[in-house]
Amino acid sequence: MNPEGGRESALSLEGVSYIYPGSGTPALDRISLEIKKGEIVFVTGPTGAGKTTLCLAASGILHHEYGGTLEGAITILEKSVRDYRSMGEIGRHVGVVFDDADAQLIFTTVEEEVASGLENLGISREEMRQRLREVMEATGIADLADRAPHTLSGGQKQRVAIAATLALGTEILVLDEPTAELDAEATGAVSALLRRLSGEGTAVLIVEQKLGELAVIADRMVLVEDGAIVAEGSPAQMLQDDLLQQPEGGGICPPAPAAAPGGEAPPIISVRGLVHRYDGVMAIGGLDLEVAPGEIVAVVGENGSGKTTLVKHFNGLLRPTEGSVSVDGLDAATVPIAELARHVGLVFQNPDTMLFAETVEDEVAFGLGNIGADDPGQSVDEALREVGLLHRKAAYPRSLSRGERQRLAIACVIAMKPNVIVLDEPTTGLDARESGRVMEILGRLRQDGHTIVMVTHDMRLGAEYADRIVRMEQGKIIRDARTYEEEPCLKLCSTLPGRAPFTASTRSPN
Repeated sequence: MNPEGGRESALSLEGVSYIYPGSGTPALDRISLEIKKGEIVFVTGPTGAGKTTLCLAASGILHHEYGGTLEGAITILEKSVRDYRSMGEIGRHVGVVFDDADAQLIFTTVEEEVASGLENLGISREEMRQRLREVMEATGIADLADRAPHTLSGGQKQRVAIAATLALGTEILVLDEPTAELDAEATGAVSALLRRLSGEGTAVLIVEQKLGELAVIADRMVLVEDGAIVAEGSPAQMLQDDLLQQPEGGGICPPAPAAAPGGEAPPIISVRGLVHRYDGVMAIGGLDLEVAPGEIVAVVGENGSGKTTLVKHFNGLLRPTEGSVSVDGLDAATVPIAELARHVGLVFQNPDTMLFAETVEDEVAFGLGNIGADDPGQSVDEALREVGLLHRKAAYPRSLSRGERQRLAIACVIAMKPNVIVLDEPTTGLDARESGRVMEILGRLRQDGHTIVMVTHDMRLGAEYADRIVRMEQGKIIRDARTYEEEPCLKLCSTLPGRAPFTASTRSPN
């Protein structure tokens, strides 16, 4: 418990257990946790441990908006969650940010998004403008005020969702993976803002996989496994605990297939003079890129650098404002998306945007039905076996863990056997073990002849698994590291603690 016992309780869970509808396994198992006013508590644990369910419980959402079986006592500002009439009433005291920023953004512009909650607080127009200005500057989105949220990168959307919640000035903040899609600069800004708010008396509950800057600012760390708290202590104590030293994947990608006899194979992706604008705002500015068959290419860069905008051109979700994009011999600027889907598959950074069927099997079969695949049943089983989910084919997709849902999204794509597979932040929100499983899958796919392009802001991930790292900044490529020796940072990243040494054997012999 917090050493400053004199502070008032902001949030308390006592013996809380919860079972989702249709599940026989508790997602939370007798959780007891108290957070004082002005305290920051950092919760971590492996994928599927129950961390998001803990956020749902702490914010009152489980009681007011979910079915299932909920036991134990949840108290918000010393008042039982059962005594609050609705989530609207709880929302005056508890601000919540979940890892799916898209689900929280509904307005036409960023400024409207952040200001929307302020309009319901009854504060003066001048105070509203001041608070709006302060929070947008603190989260680094002041220059995005007039942009439409749907045109933003994943990291920019996450910052907008955080800003909209922080602007409310609630006494309690519940943040589920708030920096999973943020670069180092944005993470630092959020960290500084949370420190300031806690100093002003705000209670903060943070759930994160990354044991980085937010863990260091916490008063306490809590480790959750299988729905239960298994360890608790100060960050200094917990970061030395063996329970937090999770293994990494460790250089598993096998060599790429050799080039075709008679010379190098032509590029499978060719980008020439690509320009893309969102409502007149330049997102990609005159970009050239070639990707060879069988490569694993990591596209890295800070939030808003144009990474996701670039790869959305590969499957026709975006069309060039200027320039050309060719994928597997097709003009991606003109070929119908349904035709491109046979050649290039895209796994979105949030797998939940791809999942809607009632069973895992139906989820994978849907895409196969769209392209008229022969023997779809066999293709479904092969894809699920590849990602280790064949035994879950009858399960409801939303009942899977975050890592399992990510693997399911990959299965939906690989079942269609595209030559090119594009993944946007494939390991966001996953623990080290689950990230390693995903990267093992990508390595096997490359061995089978697929070309892999992955967008990531995790430089270490690219250093360990990719053949090339393409670094982007302000819509342009500023560095294309084709070999290990070309990119000095890779040598540093590959020797960071907890990572297996990077050797030539982990990469293709290109």
